[in-house]
Amino acid sequence: MSRLFCSPGRYVQGAGAISEIGGHAVRLGQTALVLGGKTALSLCGPAVQASLAAAGVDSRQEIFGGTSSQYEIDRLVACGSVIGTELVVAVGGGAAIDVGKAVAHELAVPVIVVPTTVATDAPCSALAVIYDNDGAFDRYLLLRRNPDCILVDTELIVKAPVRFLVAGMGDALATYWESDSCARSAAPNPLTGGGSQTLASRAIARLCYETLLEWGAAARLAVEQQAVTPAVEAIVEANTLLSGLSSENGGHAGGHSIHNGLTTLAATKAKLHGEKVAFGVLVQLVLEGRSPDAIREVLGFCHAVGLPICLADLDLPAPTRDDIRQVATAAVAPGETIHATWFPVTSDMVDAAIWAADALGVSYRQTAGK
Repeated sequence: MSRLFCSPGRYVQGAGAISEIGGHAVRLGQTALVLGGKTALSLCGPAVQASLAAAGVDSRQEIFGGTSSQYEIDRLVACGSVIGTELVVAVGGGAAIDVGKAVAHELAVPVIVVPTTVATDAPCSALAVIYDNDGAFDRYLLLRRNPDCILVDTELIVKAPVRFLVAGMGDALATYWESDSCARSAAPNPLTGGGSQTLASRAIARLCYETLLEWGAAARLAVEQQAVTPAVEAIVEANTLLSGLSSENGGHAGGHSIHNGLTTLAATKAKLHGEKVAFGVLVQLVLEGRSPDAIREVLGFCHAVGLPICLADLDLPAPTRDDIRQVATAAVAPGETIHATWFPVTSDMVDAAIWAADALGVSYRQTAGK
């Protein structure tokens, strides 16, 4: 296999960066469809529109319905077609970004991504996660290319609830461990069309993990005060750029499959993607027989920043055996990324790993600080 590395065309991050969007947009098109949720557009919609207008880019804003579903994609594609859009600007969290990327894909136009939270590594990838209308995982949509520009205004990020930053750390946490699993198995990476990892991808994955461990707790405290600090800038970059690049180019494995399995339980619906992924990473480490030191390091990080470490943290205080069997069965469905692990994985193995990871999390919480 050839080594392959994919990346967005441009990455911009900093306090007040939203005022620069017009200069980046004018390179890509003269008519823009700006889509996002009500909250996201109320936060930065006027600034986006003003910057686009100053650069000579016409724009129309459309409110995103809230679920990254095929229905919502089709609706917004129709809106873009009506105005003859040459560019999509996707503003908001992971779901709005995924829909924006999918709409640009369907319209065959460039896309600028403007995250107002960093709860997932969705901004950088040539991938959109599609859910059904009830919010359960449906499929991955592989896009023709990565976004043309990602613009992250850290002044906007710190205004969002701190839970979103923490969830993004959960999603970013998976990148090192999943890419390491894929490297061990030497499995082709479907996210890059079947290529293998580059040295750059491995290095970025490690840097992402080290950045989380070093700056995660401090960044959480700063965002609770809506303060932009070097720790916040480091974690925003880790959650967005480092995680996005290493996740896409390194590949997914058990963590995201466990997440997908968890989405089949209605009780977990209120939990964010990265919160479920974080617990999925712990399950993956148990499943793969990783060292006790590695598992304890991950448990310590999750506990310090407020990520789930047991099933009760996912609103599953007393799941039945059938509940966990359902999660395990869904996690090993054909095509799931857990099969990138370097050994065959069965639902029985995943079932056992979930219960064991839960027990480890409960035990850690009982003894933490003692």
